[in-house]
Amino acid sequence: MKVLLLLFLCISALNAIPYKSSKNQFPGLRIIGGQTAHTLQFPYAAAIYVQTPTLKHFCSGTLLSRQWILTAGQCVDGAILFQIFLGSISLKTNDPGQIEVATSNFVLHPDYNPMTLENDIGLIELRMPITFTDYIQPVDRLPLSALPDYVTVSTFGWGQTSDDDAGLSNDLQWVNVVTIHNTECKLTYGNQITDKMVCVDGNYNEGLCYGDIGSSLIQYYSTGHAIPVGVASFFSSNGCESTDPSGFTRTYPYNDWIRNVTGLDL
Repeated sequence: MKVLLLLFLCISALNAIPYKSSKNQFPGLRIIGGQTAHTLQFPYAAAIYVQTPTLKHFCSGTLLSRQWILTAGQCVDGAILFQIFLGSISLKTNDPGQIEVATSNFVLHPDYNPMTLENDIGLIELRMPITFTDYIQPVDRLPLSALPDYVTVSTFGWGQTSDDDAGLSNDLQWVNVVTIHNTECKLTYGNQITDKMVCVDGNYNEGLCYGDIGSSLIQYYSTGHAIPVGVASFFSSNGCESTDPSGFTRTYPYNDWIRNVTGLDL
């Protein structure tokens, strides 16, 4: 049995550095073996710089509405300040569609467990409602049913692109992955895997890495709707490029919690 690499430990170890104002100074999790996204491909992608009392780290997130962002619980746990950018696939270039947004509040799931990563889901409230543009759009809605096994889904992030290449990717990366049955995932991680988690296939050189945490697992429906069916949560201690599965928090079991917190009818 392989050991689950708890991402809050990775963040602590890799990001325990002095505060720096530059956006380019944040190590984090990256998409391994992905492709560079085109400008309008993921208009709901949020780049999130997080400051806690002791360190700064990077997460990804997903725009749900004019005023709410979905991310991982570990991305908001202990946070005192967020710096969030929307409307751009680039971290270094000031794209014409890019905006920086201020926040007013965050909500960590009350049953979040940092040791097991159960209920690893959180929400960030923006101070003011944003204006949607061609570059900034929310996901279409929350999932209407449980995510099946063995379906192709997509995920995105600015995280590390290889085990050897530390630091954030300048451009948003994305990759297609396939969901697997939880019994298969338990062969790697044991009973730490719960029914509210979902794992995706661990093809060599494809999957999550440092900086991708908080990004969504996106299922595209035949109608063209983009549905956030999971939130990136963990990957293997054997490295980002191993064939071990990557793990996500399933969104569907938290639909009611998300609606109650945000007041949204998604």
